[in-house]
Amino acid sequence: MASNDKTQTETETILMALDQISQTIDVINSVVGRLRNHMQQQEAAAADQKKELQAEMRGDRILH
Repeated sequence: MASNDKTQTETETILMALDQISQTIDVINSVVGRLRNHMQQQEAAAADQKKELQAEMRGDRILH
């Protein structure tokens, strides 16, 4: 019977560890998603700034 109790305890420990790993993966996925979103926003903002700068430069030209 002691062997059966040990096996059940090991099984519970493994299941708890797997649950913790699953939760960790969920957190990592969330962080990666937020970082991806942040980078896309930064890229879009940089593209907008570049367009504004190009538009300003075209407006300053004097044609003769």
